[in-house]
Amino acid sequence: MPSKIRTKQREETRRSLLRVSRRLFAAKGYAAVGLSEIVADAGVTKGALYHHFDSKTDLFAAVLEQIQHEVGERVLAAADAAADPWDQLVTGCETFLTTCLDPEIQRIMLIDGPAVLGWHAWRALDAAASGRHLGDALTVLIEEGVIDRQPVAPLTHLLSGAMNEAALWLATSTDPQAPADATAALRRLMSALRTTPD
Repeated sequence: MPSKIRTKQREETRRSLLRVSRRLFAAKGYAAVGLSEIVADAGVTKGALYHHFDSKTDLFAAVLEQIQHEVGERVLAAADAAADPWDQLVTGCETFLTTCLDPEIQRIMLIDGPAVLGWHAWRALDAAASGRHLGDALTVLIEEGVIDRQPVAPLTHLLSGAMNEAALWLATSTDPQAPADATAALRRLMSALRTTPD
């Protein structure tokens, strides 16, 4: 079999495993999904799964990374559509919260992610995805004098932590007013950062 065909088949197998795993993890939660169910739904063997992933945890980490990348892309797209750097930051932060209302994202990224991978590994993935973009946005605002000059790293971690906690709270809240309340609280919190508030 030509190597290009084998490479294409391997890539398709990996995509299929990620797609099926993501659906099952979102529907049932990590703990309730077995590898046998994943490979049966994907139509592949366990050997094919282990060719791509060392373990169920490794597979879950790949799904989580995919989701975090997608969330980051949505946040960036929304932020880029805003007119100025401050509006870009606010829009990006609000988009993060609204994106995290998606049950699939809540389950995999916010609920199972820290539990399965451990807090430090989960934080590292978060920092590499949305945390990096947030830090970049804050750096621009500090350089432009919109936010007082200060170290970017602690501010990034504080704001990221606040948004992650709000997203976790929203994931378990049954109050229909909760999303609007969280967004309003976030706006108040962020307005305190401005040197020249609206």
